[in-house]
Amino acid sequence: MLSFIRQFLKILPTFLLPFVLALAVWAISVTASDPTEERIYPRPVEIEMIGQSPGLMLTSDIHDQITLTLSAPHSIWDRLINDNIPVRAIVDLSGLGPGNHDLPIQIQIGISPVRILTYSPQTLNLTLESLSSKSFPIQLILRNDPAIGFQAGTPQLSQPAATISGPESLVSRVKEVSATIDINQAHENINRTIPLQALDANEVAVNGITITPDNVIVTEQITQRGGYRNVVVKAVLVGQVATGYRLTTITVSPPAITVFSTDPSLVEKLPGYVETTPINLNGSKDDLDVNLGLNLPNGVQVVGDQSIQVQIGVTAIEGSLSLSRLIVNVVGLAEGLDAKVSPETVDIILSGPLPLLDTLTQDKIRVSVDLTGQGPGTFQLVPRVEMPSTDLKLESVLPGSIEVYITQVPTPSPTPKESPTVK
Repeated sequence: MLSFIRQFLKILPTFLLPFVLALAVWAISVTASDPTEERIYPRPVEIEMIGQSPGLMLTSDIHDQITLTLSAPHSIWDRLINDNIPVRAIVDLSGLGPGNHDLPIQIQIGISPVRILTYSPQTLNLTLESLSSKSFPIQLILRNDPAIGFQAGTPQLSQPAATISGPESLVSRVKEVSATIDINQAHENINRTIPLQALDANEVAVNGITITPDNVIVTEQITQRGGYRNVVVKAVLVGQVATGYRLTTITVSPPAITVFSTDPSLVEKLPGYVETTPINLNGSKDDLDVNLGLNLPNGVQVVGDQSIQVQIGVTAIEGSLSLSRLIVNVVGLAEGLDAKVSPETVDIILSGPLPLLDTLTQDKIRVSVDLTGQGPGTFQLVPRVEMPSTDLKLESVLPGSIEVYITQVPTPSPTPKESPTVK
């Protein structure tokens, strides 16, 4: 038996050599057809946190992605990219308590053979904090005052308290939860949704926490004091604007005012409006901007400025006008040329302010064709219409183009001189 083993060991290399050579040839052929490549993985790999205790919160700023360099055959790279093979970067938080932790990032790839060459970062430093919550009564902060003659009632909140939750270090900083409402110049009941803020001892907002609910509805009655009343202002106009003109706008500023009387019955008797002193429109052709006083009953006065600004828009009434058989003039014709136009007259339609149209005559309109640079030939040209005012608008020209025939003026032949008669 021992001699058999010795004999087998002598001939074993003879059998192994062809096998090793065949294996090497196979490996070389496989490598040649599917070469191994080193590449940076082209897709972002998000870092996943697993195993986090529900009573803890991650509070530190950390990397949320890694860069990854892999080595794999070409066919594996094709599948990684085209078949959405999972590539994961995992940080396991299982069993961790509050505090700072340095944890390794574990790479998992759902296909093989793949070799991980490098990845960055390889570890993650993070901070876990205990979650905390606390309830606070909502503090309402009022800014400014209602309009003159009005008073604000007691504000009402849709709920009296709110709960804050978040990392214990932030929750412990909060000293109050507040809602701020501005009632500046308010003259009607208030119903607003106001966001809530968590403030520290210095009244600085504490961010990074959750407020439940995050807003509150504030209602507050705004009532008028006795002897005060809000009334609208009515502008009193007398006379008429100039013929051919019309009113476009009438703007009163302020449109409403507050009046006051020590006798409340006087303001209660007002019809809901007060009138300005009259403004005379007779012959007006332009916009007006005037300051007017108010006609108030005895014992009633305006709270604040008594001057009322009234702006009145005045514009000319638009119309249209047709003018017929206006002669077409020729301009710019070179010396030695002659031109004939067809037709020799045109009709036009204009629009604009009636006062301007009423004074317009044909001699104030010039129609022409410009022949500057034109040589002999036949041309179709658009006539140009010159008007005395930019307020006029040309609506149409009939016909819309003019035929112009340009010819060379013949040069006259010299007259021969007569020979003197010999007697």
